[in-house]
Amino acid sequence: MRCKVTTFFQVLLLSVTIAFAQQQSAPAGLRLPAVFGDNMVLQRGMPVPVWGWADPGEQITVTFRQQKKTATAGQDGRWMLKLDSLEPGGPFELSVAGKQAITFKNVLVGDVWICSGQSNMEWILKNTNDAQEEIERSTNPHLRHFAVKKAVADAPQTDCTGSWQECNPNTSPTFTAVGYYFGRKLQKDLGVPIGLIHTSWGGTAIEPWTSVKAMEADPEIKAAVLDAWPARVKQYEADLKKWEEAAAAAKREGKPVPRKPGLPMAPGALYNAMIAPLIPYAITGAIWYQGESNAGRAILYRKQLPLMIKNWRDDWGQGEFPFLIVSLANFMARKDQPSDSAWAELREAQAMTAASVPKAGLAITIDVGDAKDIHPRDKKTVGERLALAALAIAYGKNIVYSGPVFESMKIEGSSVRLTFKHVGSGLVAKGESLKGFAVAGQDRQFHWADARIEGNNTVVLSCKDVPQPVAVRYAWADNPECNLYNKEGLPAVPFRTDDWPRQPAQPAK
Repeated sequence: MRCKVTTFFQVLLLSVTIAFAQQQSAPAGLRLPAVFGDNMVLQRGMPVPVWGWADPGEQITVTFRQQKKTATAGQDGRWMLKLDSLEPGGPFELSVAGKQAITFKNVLVGDVWICSGQSNMEWILKNTNDAQEEIERSTNPHLRHFAVKKAVADAPQTDCTGSWQECNPNTSPTFTAVGYYFGRKLQKDLGVPIGLIHTSWGGTAIEPWTSVKAMEADPEIKAAVLDAWPARVKQYEADLKKWEEAAAAAKREGKPVPRKPGLPMAPGALYNAMIAPLIPYAITGAIWYQGESNAGRAILYRKQLPLMIKNWRDDWGQGEFPFLIVSLANFMARKDQPSDSAWAELREAQAMTAASVPKAGLAITIDVGDAKDIHPRDKKTVGERLALAALAIAYGKNIVYSGPVFESMKIEGSSVRLTFKHVGSGLVAKGESLKGFAVAGQDRQFHWADARIEGNNTVVLSCKDVPQPVAVRYAWADNPECNLYNKEGLPAVPFRTDDWPRQPAQPAK
């Protein structure tokens, strides 16, 4: 089943995909997809697909360094070949020749990473902390950035719009900030070129980033997302009509116009237009900063995120490439008492994915957020923590790359003993006392706990209001006060030991 859209949505998708359709009709001579261009980075250490279009039956020769490979365009004009595994270095030239010839210049060989998600991945360097100083010193010819132009489509596309840029003060201001700091650290630590392919869109949920085909294969996701889509379209059209009437009335009466209802994005629409055109460009892995738009639906997200990762890996055909996830930052007003939290549940789904999916990792950002801004300006910490995870998971470095992770719980009378892994040189509290832990008894009412560290990997909890504890939560809030770290400075992963459903918010008294 393809997720079809109607009326208004058909017009929208037609307007943004017509250029793709024009490109994908007649081959019209030799060409390659936009992801191949001057300043690009080709992936080291594995076969590198090179593909494009030419006249049917045309023989194409690709020359790069000491390699020369040939392919013949099929009846649809498409051709593909693979370069043998490459050693890092550059700059080089890559030439493609048939009836016509194309030469790409200033080409590097190194590691290529996909950078995707919503607005916090899209957030550009010039809008972050200490931006001007960082931009002024950003010159790095071995760091490159390819930005995929925003687009949606109702079927997988074969090309996108974008270009590769070398990192310098003229180009870096509009780089993805998280990707920039991630790539900068990798480039410095590994000493090889890094290419960042940035494909993100603010405010988007995970559903548009996953292919319809992948969602159709999961009955629960199909029912919740694909089967529910027509009703969402009808609801939007009804809301839009009401808004148009309200806006007209407000203008007549000289009152402020109410906010226009948000346009929902069709399932698979971003996969089709902003992921599919990149496949099968050889990559090392992907970093993913998304989830804010799925908060409130975290239980389904436990299945959606692993499904999307599998979807991308299957379609890329490179096996289980590393996939690194940014855990949601702290946000919104801090609460005085323990309570349920949709954001905490989403973080839990992200952590569950990182723990269960091979070669997945997690960067915790529970300490770099902003209570009043969903877009925290500290993207350096985020990018560098992702880089630590990459160094360990993708590159096999023997380093401390994660903060403490809950491992086990033992109830000892009125106390609870917790053990942690990924403690590095040992657990530590940043501040005078350990905060962020809550315990509950059989009544499921959580109370703040007194907490102390014992040894290198243990925390002991007690609470006079809970003489018989059965469950523990840590950093379980939208914007928790929490301060458990390892001595390497990495924050503990928020967690809970219960699986109790979130209670509806109680009305204010």
